[in-house]
Amino acid sequence: MGHTLTIKSALFFERLTQLHLFAAFTLLLIVPMSFLAQGQTTLSADQQTMTVENAPETEVISFGKNVIVKQSAKGVFAFGGDIIIEGRVEGDVGTIGGSVIQKKDAFVGGDVIVIGGSYKPEIQEPLRTEGKETIMIGVFEEEFRSLSQNPSQIFSPSFTPAFFAQRALSILFWFVVSLAFATIAPGAVSRAIARIHLSTLKVIGIGFFALLITTIGVIGSLSFLPNYLSGVLGLMTFVLLLLAYVFGRVALHVSFGKLLQKHFLSERNGSETLAIFIGVVVWTVLLSIPYLWTLALLALFSAGIGLVLTARSTTAWKTS
Repeated sequence: MGHTLTIKSALFFERLTQLHLFAAFTLLLIVPMSFLAQGQTTLSADQQTMTVENAPETEVISFGKNVIVKQSAKGVFAFGGDIIIEGRVEGDVGTIGGSVIQKKDAFVGGDVIVIGGSYKPEIQEPLRTEGKETIMIGVFEEEFRSLSQNPSQIFSPSFTPAFFAQRALSILFWFVVSLAFATIAPGAVSRAIARIHLSTLKVIGIGFFALLITTIGVIGSLSFLPNYLSGVLGLMTFVLLLLAYVFGRVALHVSFGKLLQKHFLSERNGSETLAIFIGVVVWTVLLSIPYLWTLALLALFSAGIGLVLTARSTTAWKTS
């Protein structure tokens, strides 16, 4: 049996959560819904449970429903629901915002991946293929379940005390990160700001097309490359995109903060620390406005990737 990785935490970073949800929705819109094949699946009267009979060649994908595998399936993924395996699943089993329950005589041939739930085999040594992995990340279960029942909330969040508390923590977090980055690498931040001022649309445009091509490439690798290669490629891409996002957000914090500081505050308030704080507050507000936050998040990703890809072209831009 492979290793088991379990992560449980009551704390979460709200923007990273939205990033995960954004990626999950993208994949759900692109991946073909093969579970609709007739004669292989049935829905319960309340439309909350999908039962899979004999579907050995079907990748079952479910959104907002529990899945019961009675006989066989090639693979199963559920968003916001539990997966109950009574028969055989030859490939991977994964759920976000649910749990995987493996019955006594059930078999899973691939990896088991659970985010926001747990893996619950009925026996101590469940029937699994030797060497396959079990990954459990025990966070966001209620959030994911709620999201699957009301998907529109990702675009229009509820203004609750918890919502404002998360934004306050977000301001504090990004202020510390931006201040540390500007202190440790002031040259890199200054050059990034210069590129933004020289051609904002060019930077964002380059980053957007790079993000689009990267997303298509990663999704394509899931179909044409072996699982371990596509997994490594996906993980590397996620890490690189996350680093670009952080760098781009820091640069935009400083850039916008200095711009607003210059136009609305007196010269006596020319502190870079104050500029960073202003920039952090402005972008946190933009990322908290219903529906608009999706465009702001896309702009941050595009700007970050564009700044990384144009890191050595500042001189050429100046001469042009």
